[in-house]
Amino acid sequence: MMSLHIRVISQKPPGGRCGLYVAYAEVIASHLGAASEVAFSAERDAHGMGFPSLLLNGHAIQPADGVILMPADVCAALAAAGHDPTALARLTEALEGPLERMLET
Repeated sequence: MMSLHIRVISQKPPGGRCGLYVAYAEVIASHLGAASEVAFSAERDAHGMGFPSLLLNGHAIQPADGVILMPADVCAALAAAGHDPTALARLTEALEGPLERMLET
């Protein structure tokens, strides 16, 4: 498997999408054995170099709806980066948990 680095750019403290993306990073790290980090920023630049953003190997993942990253967006980016589709099916399911928790609050 290729090396994978996940970076979340978040406001401090993380809330809303920032908190969701931090939770996504933790799930990805545990399922794929990836390195992850959270960087705090005061700059708003959603899905770019400010918050809220989730980067895979330095590239911001773009949400299909233009607003919020969904599990399918994350897994599509990982698939494009060459990750195993079987592992990603399990990951998609695991990513639903943080999304459901965020939507309930």
